[in-house]
Amino acid sequence: MTDPILTDVLEQRAASQRERMHESVKELRSTMRERLDVHKAACIYVWPLSAAVGLMAFAMGYLIAGAFRD
Repeated sequence: MTDPILTDVLEQRAASQRERMHESVKELRSTMRERLDVHKAACIYVWPLSAAVGLMAFAMGYLIAGAFRD
């Protein structure tokens, strides 16, 4: 049959692998939560985004005003 010592060793390995997988999933979740934080991204990119939106609004206004001219 199977050796009880071998079974214990395999069970210990499986338990340690499960623990490592749980830790990896926890780390992945925390990393993704940090990277997908909308408030943090908004704070970082507020000025470039505002400038881009302003330039687009200016260009659209210029084009619309040009359509009604002449």
